Amino acid sequence: MDETVIRGMLKWPNVAAVYGWLSLDRRGNWMIKTAAARFERIGNAAVCAFIGRNYARDGEGRWYFQNGPQRVLVSLEYTPWIYRVDDAGRGFVTHTGARPRSLEAVFLDDAGGLLLQTDLGIGTILDRDLPVVLEGLRDESGRSVEPLLEGLARGVNARGSVIFHGCKLPIASVHAADVPHRFGFIARPAPRPGEPDC
Repeated sequence: MDETVIRGMLKWPNVAAVYGWLSLDRRGNWMIKTAAARFERIGNAAVCAFIGRNYARDGEGRWYFQNGPQRVLVSLEYTPWIYRVDDAGRGFVTHTGARPRSLEAVFLDDAGGLLLQTDLGIGTILDRDLPVVLEGLRDESGRSVEPLLEGLARGVNARGSVIFHGCKLPIASVHAADVPHRFGFIARPAPRPGEPDC
């Protein structure tokens, strides 16, 4: 977290949280509510970097952006992390620029989306990088994982193993609607009873 943010939190510890103004879409774009009550992409790179550096999760599974003393709860279109393939083509980087240290599991959802479980948490693969990731996945015999993925999509063999750049990983199917509960996050945070909604 930025030093200025930490100082603001110490100086004004009881600022009410903000709900419903910031969201994260499936492509890793920060979206802000406009005066017309629509969401528009934040295009300023410095603002996006600031949000990314101060993006965190609370103990209840709500993701937020700490804007100085004020916590801005983030509505998630799908997952709290959006992973893309790094420039070397062998690892991943998040929409905030964070680099996971370990890849733990792969999931295929019922809409054909691919999710990664890393040390940072669950996230979906950026749609444009999906073909590259699928090409890098192999079954234990070194063959294409297409038959395994087709079986997972139909609910057949709902678990298995894949190899990604030499690492053996579990792969399983998951229903997109179950992802928040299964991975312990709240996609649409709302004020608690009695909590002000700024």
